[in-house]
Amino acid sequence: MRTRAFRPLLAAILSAGCATTPTLQPLATSPTTPKGAPLAQEQGVLLVARGDSWRGNPSDLERVLTPVEVRLENHGERPLRIDTADFALVGASRFEYAALKSEQLSDASLTGVGGSGADGQDVNGEEAVGVAPGFAWGPGFYGMGWYNPLYDPFYGPYAYWYRPPPQPLPTRDMLREALPQGTLTPGGTTTGFLYFQSVGDRESQVTLRARLVDARTGEQFGTLDIPFHVRS
Repeated sequence: MRTRAFRPLLAAILSAGCATTPTLQPLATSPTTPKGAPLAQEQGVLLVARGDSWRGNPSDLERVLTPVEVRLENHGERPLRIDTADFALVGASRFEYAALKSEQLSDASLTGVGGSGADGQDVNGEEAVGVAPGFAWGPGFYGMGWYNPLYDPFYGPYAYWYRPPPQPLPTRDMLREALPQGTLTPGGTTTGFLYFQSVGDRESQVTLRARLVDARTGEQFGTLDIPFHVRS
């Protein structure tokens, strides 16, 4: 009897060890830096992005969100606005995932934020999965709060036996490493992370899109695109 009772627990533990972390990998055809990071440039602005460079806390952040590290260099003549609202991941499904602001990382906005689909539906007209309040032990959350088991590859009746409760999002590392908001003047460089809703189970390919906006006039003067494969 004890052996039978132990089998589900053992299966859950083994499945946890087999779970993979989705990351963004550059296309072979993309131009890259000497270190292999994909890049795009227009109007004197250089964008370099990496979708596999998160090393902070939580270490398994890619299981609940999609962190993308970007570097922007302004070699043009216009001051460049740096705002999360100017960045998106465009999926092969044509759905646009907006970069999340810090206050959105800890509330119910993790599903469909900034998307172009109808309310409560994805671009195919199917029901979108929402989050609901509950007691969460999955990656990124613990205690009472907003939680969706679909974000947790370890979700199950035995998850609490082996999954230690992590910190709630956003962590200090996430805030410290986030892309600074403001104005990038000509000759300047800035680096940081953007955080998007997880695309690991939704898309096979995404494109990081950055709108170039003049910080003085609000005029958009260009767009930079960097495509990625989604690898799990």
